[in-house]
Amino acid sequence: MKNLTAKLFVALTLAGAAASSFAAEVPASFDPKKCTIEYPKASLMNEEQGTTSASFLVNADGTVAESKVEKSSGFKNLDRALVKGLSACKFKPGTKDGAPAQTWTKVDYAWKLD
Repeated sequence: MKNLTAKLFVALTLAGAAASSFAAEVPASFDPKKCTIEYPKASLMNEEQGTTSASFLVNADGTVAESKVEKSSGFKNLDRALVKGLSACKFKPGTKDGAPAQTWTKVDYAWKLD
């Protein structure tokens, strides 16, 4: 059986425009060491690899309210595993004007077999 690693690339995006007439917004983030994203067994057996890009709407308490796959890895099992794993993860909430707030954040997750 091959060794597996899943490399994580977190791309944080600003959900709103930062201008003098708008509130400054910082997107939510998370600690990848504290979140479990399991490589699906069927994907391991089929040697599926790719990068899933997904967006998560994170509440002010750090829980995920909504998620959507922006760009598929090409394999539904991998995409579902990312959404499932991160939806159960506790995020550091984003902020608006320095206070915790509901924000969108984008995550790019690279599934790779070594």
